[in-house]
Amino acid sequence: MNSLKDEKQQADAQKLVNFIQEISDFPPKMWGSSIIGFGFYNYKYESGRIGDSPLVGFSPRASAISLYLSSNFEDRESLLEQFGKHKTGKGCIYIKSLTNINLSILDKMILNHISHIKEMYTN
Repeated sequence: MNSLKDEKQQADAQKLVNFIQEISDFPPKMWGSSIIGFGFYNYKYESGRIGDSPLVGFSPRASAISLYLSSNFEDRESLLEQFGKHKTGKGCIYIKSLTNINLSILDKMILNHISHIKEMYTN
């Protein structure tokens, strides 16, 4: 976060750390050099590949904050309609600023994402 040159981006990243930590009840941990993750889960694909991943995470980048949330959590599309200004990718939701989004919707999205991941990978 300290590598971000823009003070607003740094403030948003710190606020997001506090926000996700409170929702998830997990402390933040760096995953590599740019992903801030909370909790973790073990996955195993049908191919046999196994690994660990943060339960929920984000990456504060200069161009946008990347939120790492499943593309399949409950009510994803309806929540995104209420979320605010964002773009989506396969496994990411990109936001420019926390002022552009509805944090109560983000709360629901994170909780639904965590439930989805736990259901899929903790059998």
